[in-house]
Amino acid sequence: QVQLVESGGGLVEAGGSLRLSCQVSGRTVNEMAWYRQAPGKQREWVVGLVRGAPTHYVEDVKGRFTVSGDNAKNTFYLDMNNLEPDDTGVYFCNAGPLVKLMGLHFEYQYWGQGTQVTVSS
Repeated sequence: QVQLVESGGGLVEAGGSLRLSCQVSGRTVNEMAWYRQAPGKQREWVVGLVRGAPTHYVEDVKGRFTVSGDNAKNTFYLDMNNLEPDDTGVYFCNAGPLVKLMGLHFEYQYWGQGTQVTVSS
């Protein structure tokens, strides 16, 4: 059974930083994605990480967000800097067998429960 557990969300003022973590258990993964869902909006892809391949970010987080992974811990991170109110939402970790390919946006089988990020102005 594969489980993804996110942590690290919270309330931060605009311009602040947060680090999200995604702990994966049940299998080793070499690629994953972070998604987010703002209030009243559909879930959107934020960044994809595929080992050995260039990393791609959604346009409005480029230069502010950085994805990384720790093989030994089977854990992935999303470092978010210079946060803006529009970054508010629930952030989801997504990994496992690939189920959908939409250009550079990958969607995988397994999802975490999400972690809330709230950025105040």
